Amino acid sequence: MFYKAVGLMSGTSLDGLDMAYCEFEEKNGEWKYEIRQAETVEYTEELRKKIISMETASAEELSRFDMELGHFFGMQAEGFIRRHELTPDLVSSHGQTIFHRPSAGYTTQIGNLAAICSHVRTKTVGDFRTLDLALGGQGAPLVPIGDLLLFKDYENCLNIGGFANITHKDKGEIKAYDICPANIVLNSLSRRKGMPFDQDGNLAKSGKIDDALLEKLNALPYYKEKHSKSLGSEWVKANIDPLLAESGLSTEDLLATYTAHAAEQIAKNICGRTIVSGGGTYNAYLLSSIRKNCGYEITTAEKKITDYKEAMIFAFLGVLRDCNRVNCLSSVTGARQSSCCGTVIQWVETNRA
Repeated sequence: MFYKAVGLMSGTSLDGLDMAYCEFEEKNGEWKYEIRQAETVEYTEELRKKIISMETASAEELSRFDMELGHFFGMQAEGFIRRHELTPDLVSSHGQTIFHRPSAGYTTQIGNLAAICSHVRTKTVGDFRTLDLALGGQGAPLVPIGDLLLFKDYENCLNIGGFANITHKDKGEIKAYDICPANIVLNSLSRRKGMPFDQDGNLAKSGKIDDALLEKLNALPYYKEKHSKSLGSEWVKANIDPLLAESGLSTEDLLATYTAHAAEQIAKNICGRTIVSGGGTYNAYLLSSIRKNCGYEITTAEKKITDYKEAMIFAFLGVLRDCNRVNCLSSVTGARQSSCCGTVIQWVETNRA
């Protein structure tokens, strides 16, 4: 079985839209993959602010922007496909998360699939979280099926993006969950200094760790909860932001303290040989802090995987959906059963009017 797929990923760190053209081949139950082309379209500050504003928008405004963002995603994917003369069997989109409240039974990702499909003019797959929520699960994390089938050589797969999440594999069993907020907090603090992110953690290194704030952050109840569990931007606003605001610390000291907090929480959850990917791998100070708190081997993934792993895995989720295979694991999400998640928009070529 051989598939060519484009994966689209827009995460909570709001860096931009990652696009990856991938090839997947299954032989004798073993999957192999290759990222053939990949690009990122950086978000303008205007678009980033518009996405953030959707959390408090009216239903009509959210519906309108869902279509607008879908057309944006579709046009970017269409340009990517044409520039590189690609021939994907399908396009698979994560969407942009606006709400993720599994405890209340709902999640919302925008970037309308039909709008995307109207531009790429091929089968389009998305909406990967809602069936799992309907089955009583968290609707997250979704990456572990890719970790299980594509990254078999590692006991742990760690991703440091907007949130840090980890997949543990042990004797055929798989567990995965969000560890803590990461770049969603660090990037927000860096923007106060006019920087999109903390390059190499230099701002954090220049600050001082505040023990009182660090203790409050580490004492948050989420960290004692058992999996299955996941985080969203709403949790950050309710739990992290107030602690940072009331501390009265400088931006540099907040970055130093939050980096120490994230490093401690991540290190606690590593229990074997680990491969790490995601934008956080470019924060040298954060990575060195994790290694200081952890006694296991931590390997940084090759650049293409570091930058585009999530886009690649969402391409893979679309492939599994098209094959009617399980792509969402109940052992990870806590749902009543594993499932084949995703909505498919089937493109049929007709004569143009």
